[in-house]
Amino acid sequence: MPMSKTLARALAALLLTLLPSILLADDTWPLPRAAPASLGLSPSGLKEIADTLNADIEKGKIPGAVLLIARHGKIGYFEAFGDRDPKTDAPMTTDAIFSIASMTKPMVSVGIMMLVEEGKIALDDPVGKHLPQIANLRVAVDPKAKNGPVETRPAKRQPTIEDLLRHTSGMTSGNRGKSAVNKLWPYSGARAALRMTGDELLDLIAKLPLLHDPGTAWDYGFSTDVLGLVIEKVSGQKLSAFLSERLWQPLGMKDTSFDLPGDKWDRYARAFELSPLTGRPQRVLHAERKPLKYDCGTGCAVSTAGDYIRFTQMLLNGGTLDGHRILKPETVADMTRNHLGAAFGVDAEGTRAGFGFGLGFAVRLKPGTRSAPGSVGEYNWGGAYGTYFWNDPKQDLAVVFMSQAPGKTRYHYRKLLPKLVNEAIVR
Repeated sequence: MPMSKTLARALAALLLTLLPSILLADDTWPLPRAAPASLGLSPSGLKEIADTLNADIEKGKIPGAVLLIARHGKIGYFEAFGDRDPKTDAPMTTDAIFSIASMTKPMVSVGIMMLVEEGKIALDDPVGKHLPQIANLRVAVDPKAKNGPVETRPAKRQPTIEDLLRHTSGMTSGNRGKSAVNKLWPYSGARAALRMTGDELLDLIAKLPLLHDPGTAWDYGFSTDVLGLVIEKVSGQKLSAFLSERLWQPLGMKDTSFDLPGDKWDRYARAFELSPLTGRPQRVLHAERKPLKYDCGTGCAVSTAGDYIRFTQMLLNGGTLDGHRILKPETVADMTRNHLGAAFGVDAEGTRAGFGFGLGFAVRLKPGTRSAPGSVGEYNWGGAYGTYFWNDPKQDLAVVFMSQAPGKTRYHYRKLLPKLVNEAIVR
């Protein structure tokens, strides 16, 4: 009698649970490993996480996932669930490669802060100092107008590097609203990178109105794409080359890049072709296998859970990992504190109530609740295709969750995973 798909998945999940401890040598793990109990992680709490994800996969909510939990610099949990490719039923593996969308942004932000530390740029530099094409941006007179020509006026001041880092530049995107201004901007960095070069993007931005005066509102748009182009201009390197040389290689992030090499294609995690929520086709950038015309800093990288935990652990360590100093401790502290005033809000998606924003990360300002736990000082970010990470310095905790689940499904897991992980912490 053929094995049922449910039983096959259960056996595969059990095997994948055992494989890391049976087959992987210590030097193949992204960080040192330790028994979960020694890190204050409850076995019953971890089982609850696994049971929940496996149940959701069985219900068809997500095709698969990888979850990595580290405390005190050591891995206590690193598991794969479900399918890497739902079309072929290929099982998920811990080394699966994911399109991480906006989880690209924190890495670009770190790249910028390297140049700040070196004195090559300053946070209060007007962006136009480094990118003259966009030195004289104008602002929409009525940012809420839905239709018609957009009337503009001179900006009260030009956006700075800090504005780009904290998303107060006034630069928006087509997918962030329905105003007449939003309709003028490209839909997203990922889509723009498929059809125009970086110089062409800057030429376009020079003609587009900002949605708000710089420094007056938080709005999520093309700021980090422009940061990437600043890095290219100042360093004289492509963004991918700069990050590879200065960040990815020193940290041993061997599977992080802007393109997906052909010899790694068999490890690429796929989304469902149709959304489980809407039944509509789902788009994931690298699944289309189309070349990028520029390295878009807003959301065009791929990575693995193992690679990304090395990046986040470096931040949790104050800018260093395995003897490689990436940033100074005071720089990381500055990046992970709130840089917005009380009037700003970053909860447009309904998942970050009580958060401000630093230089590349959402930053928790208020103690968590039972339904949304977390410590003041936690910082995080996620990607539109279903990936998410958070660091909780108070708990000495770093978590990376990878899944290819575009659309509103991702918001559910941004709330669910912190709750389940925090419930699994017993000391």
